[in-house]
Amino acid sequence: MTEFPHLPAALAQALVARGYEALTPVQEAVTKPEIAGRDLLVSAQTGSGKTVAFGLAMAGELIGESGISPYPDLPRALVVAPTRELAMQVSRELGWLYAGAGAVIAGAVGGMDARAERRALERGAHIVVGTPGRICDHIRRGALDLAALSAVVLDEADEMLDLGFREDLEFILESAPESRRTLMFSATVPREIERLAGTFQREAERISTITARESHADIDYRAFLVDRGDRENAIVNLLRFHEAERAIVFCSTRAAVAHLTGRLLNRGFSVVALSGELTQDERSRALQMMRDGRARVCIATDVAARGIDLPGLELVIHADLPMNREGLLHRSGRTGRAGRKGLSAIVVPVNIRAKAERLIREAGVAVTWDTAPTPEAILARDEERMLTEPGLTEPVTAEEFDAVERLLAAFPAKQLAAAVLRQFRAARTPPEDIVPMTVGEGPKPRAREEFGAARWYRLSMGHDQWVDPKWLLPMLCRAGDLTRRDIGMIRVMQDATFVQIHESMAARFEAGLGPDRVMEGKCTVETLPGMPEGLDRPAPKPARWGNKGGERAERKPYEKKPYAARSYGDKPAPKPHRKGPPREERAEGEARFEPAERPARKPDGAAPKGRKAAPWAREGGHGAAAKDGKPKAKYGAKPGPGPKPGKPGPKKPRKA
Repeated sequence: MTEFPHLPAALAQALVARGYEALTPVQEAVTKPEIAGRDLLVSAQTGSGKTVAFGLAMAGELIGESGISPYPDLPRALVVAPTRELAMQVSRELGWLYAGAGAVIAGAVGGMDARAERRALERGAHIVVGTPGRICDHIRRGALDLAALSAVVLDEADEMLDLGFREDLEFILESAPESRRTLMFSATVPREIERLAGTFQREAERISTITARESHADIDYRAFLVDRGDRENAIVNLLRFHEAERAIVFCSTRAAVAHLTGRLLNRGFSVVALSGELTQDERSRALQMMRDGRARVCIATDVAARGIDLPGLELVIHADLPMNREGLLHRSGRTGRAGRKGLSAIVVPVNIRAKAERLIREAGVAVTWDTAPTPEAILARDEERMLTEPGLTEPVTAEEFDAVERLLAAFPAKQLAAAVLRQFRAARTPPEDIVPMTVGEGPKPRAREEFGAARWYRLSMGHDQWVDPKWLLPMLCRAGDLTRRDIGMIRVMQDATFVQIHESMAARFEAGLGPDRVMEGKCTVETLPGMPEGLDRPAPKPARWGNKGGERAERKPYEKKPYAARSYGDKPAPKPHRKGPPREERAEGEARFEPAERPARKPDGAAPKGRKAAPWAREGGHGAAAKDGKPKAKYGAKPGPGPKPGKPGPKKPRKA
């Protein structure tokens, strides 16, 4: 029986019941007696058992010599994780580890019911596991009291800093007692983690169990070079070729996750999606479907790249390149855990090969470059799997004997074998055709001779009708029920277009055109005896608008037209702008303009042009006396007392 004498008895029994024969390097390092009670800064590879490691490291503060109190009150340990999935996984791991010790674990996870969490905290807990935002919320509301806290664990501390939780972590550490023990666990230790450790840890013990050779021993890294348009086809072929019990495909955006999930569902794969736009219930349900085998492929963003442990995960596919080396390592770390082997497949379109090579160099991993599995390789692999199927290798039972005899009597052996092969292939999605690639030379160019025998057609539209091959190709496919592989060269000329169609599909194309040989009511199609002359040269560029000749028109010199006098009919012509003679025609000292006679002043009270005179205006000039002997009001003066101008009328009664 395996024994762990340096651990508390309850934890040692839990490890033995879990099947542990020995501790991992990081678990052995954090449980050494000489570092008991000290702050720790630990860096270890993904899948090395960090969760059990810090569970064992804080056992001294939780259990001690007298054991865990059977009546939980204020929490003694706090574990902070970056994501909801990781926090729930940590709760499960600590649950079986501390089950024999009687520890009560409460959660404080974003997306869960906050009222239920507050009620659980009021009842008391020994360990609290949660995410930074929800923990800060409970502390501010007074639901989580850290006065009795003895140990704080920051799991995946570098990821929490990358996600922008620096202020929340500082608030949590400042709210905890200064006498607490701080344990930081991370796969990498960048400068931000070192600064955070220097601020909130006291003489921390630095532990690293990562070595350049050991960190990737259980993960086989392979990069598959594909054509730009074959990325999704390569993913389908990789899933078909390996047929892993559980596989995860990483995409960079939520939209890419939704698109690829729909594509694989249509191809018959059992797929679940995992991204930040899903609710917590949906994400938990997706992970549970992967664990119990109802789904075999998980399409996820990087939210699932940290700390998620799916048992039996054999294949990791990078549909999109990760942002940095840490993303590549953490994505790949979902496989090859706890001594199991795994494959990390990087799908590299040929146009971003240089970027992928730079990322691989920064990550420091040994990658084997290869091409995506072809349909022939996948079908050959299926035949090998079929020969090892339990249904073929297991002996015939007594209940099956009579049915087997009837089948042998009714059908020959070859027919029965063909039926087995057909059923085996029908249960699997067919592989995808991909463009053949050469790893050392990039994409393999396709020669024109590969198209084979073809027939040429002349279309009565060209550059003059603004023909574009982008919309002409779908028109040809609709007219003759063709595919893009049945159409070869399309050469657009100035007034016509020449199209090459495979010989085997020419009859179908002509039948689709009908007797009138008109395509979609606007383009006449003519069959040619062979390849037209001149198509071996580059196609001419379209002429400019309005030039149907195909050559550039000669630009005419600008001619200044004389000014045409305007006819005004019976109306008098307006006065010219220049009233005087030009400078060269004027005598010395002669003025340019002759002084004009000043117009007479309007009499007082006269109304402006187009308006009636004011009713109070008096006759006569300014200051003249009126006929009644009173002085005349000045021009523009306000009228004196008396009725205001306007027609008098009866007053309107007020409304009640």
